[in-house]
Amino acid sequence: MKDFDLVVRSRRVLVGDEWQPASVAVRHGVIRAIGEIGAEYDAAEDVTLPNSQVLLPGVVDTHVHVNEPGRTEWEGFTSATLAAGAGGTTTLLDMPLNSIPPTTTLEALVLKRTAAAPQVSMDVGFWGGAIPSSLGHLRELHEAGVFGFKCFLSPSGVDEFPHLSRAQLVEAAAEIAAFDGLLIVHAEDPDTLLDHAGGADYSDFVGSRPEASEMAAIDAVISASRETGCRVHILHLSAARALPAIRAAKADGVRITVETCPHYLTFDAASIPDGATQYKCCPPVRDAANREALWEALLDGTIDLVASDHSPATAELKVGAGGDWARAWGGISGVQVMLSAVASGATARDIPLADAVAWVTSRPAAFAGLADKGAIRLGARGDLVAFDPTERWTVVASDLSHRNPVSAFDGHELTGRVQRTWLAGAQIFPVRANAENTGRLLERH
Repeated sequence: MKDFDLVVRSRRVLVGDEWQPASVAVRHGVIRAIGEIGAEYDAAEDVTLPNSQVLLPGVVDTHVHVNEPGRTEWEGFTSATLAAGAGGTTTLLDMPLNSIPPTTTLEALVLKRTAAAPQVSMDVGFWGGAIPSSLGHLRELHEAGVFGFKCFLSPSGVDEFPHLSRAQLVEAAAEIAAFDGLLIVHAEDPDTLLDHAGGADYSDFVGSRPEASEMAAIDAVISASRETGCRVHILHLSAARALPAIRAAKADGVRITVETCPHYLTFDAASIPDGATQYKCCPPVRDAANREALWEALLDGTIDLVASDHSPATAELKVGAGGDWARAWGGISGVQVMLSAVASGATARDIPLADAVAWVTSRPAAFAGLADKGAIRLGARGDLVAFDPTERWTVVASDLSHRNPVSAFDGHELTGRVQRTWLAGAQIFPVRANAENTGRLLERH
């Protein structure tokens, strides 16, 4: 019997937060040795990466809409985890919507886990939902292992997941604080959203969801956290004008974390053509100055992490509305390109690759409490990614592995591409013939 299942060698391995030539050896799914690049190990598989490639920890994506059961034609666990693995992700957390039923009850969580178990090719965990009818029952889901509770402060877009009022937000925060859980918030305030008559003009759509809406909602979340002591997290921050309030809250000791997404870091409003509804998301992509402020907030730590907010739908729902922003589904498919998009943007701004990698690996792992994820170190899971940071490539939506061939990144050139992905020492990309699904269903610890 071999001493190790896998050894990967590279001239550049991100060990902790430093690059070094090394060999990484995995046994029974766990990193058991990190040695010199030429160290002698007796392994079932021994891989030496080309000089152009670096070895990274697996990406942890804490914001993915898999949509199964109930809307599996939009995505599904097989296609979502295949796409994520192709993009270097080895762990994802599934949102409680847009599946039917949403994950707001124990029964719905059982259905979700039953659907996922035979399909996942990576480690998958689940968020619960805080909606008006689930308030008072959140501890049950917490004890069943969900990672926290998502709520909306404005209509979610699906009837089965209604939003919370301001009073219900405080009620949810108080309930979750009692068991030291986590409340994650889609922060747009309904009272400051504007009517949108529809049409193809992108600026009209952006104007209907102003920065003031995010700012007001984030103020409400900060207030609820101050009042209750609840740990809170702002999802998919788009509006840079909300950053001063977040900085002040953090400095004051408010238990708040923040994410942004690769589409907000990549695109800007001026480059989005009218009628190009593949770019529709809520909150929307804003102007270039706003985008650069988000990058600066990542660098100074105001924004804690990057997550994909992969929110797919059928092609008909996404781009079949004749360019009408009001009728198209809001959500961007980005799970397969997140690492490349973030690394590409960092390269263009002379940001060290190690910093960019941390935003999608160690930072989200720490946020989710996944102590054995997000870094290459002894005792961590053997989740590894071979990545070429210099390869330039153009995204072709029909070549991506998620179910529907629609993405805002279609036709966009990126620098940096995943070459191979291993989950607990087993290769999941490229997919090997007759490979068994090796993913686990995760619970909060």
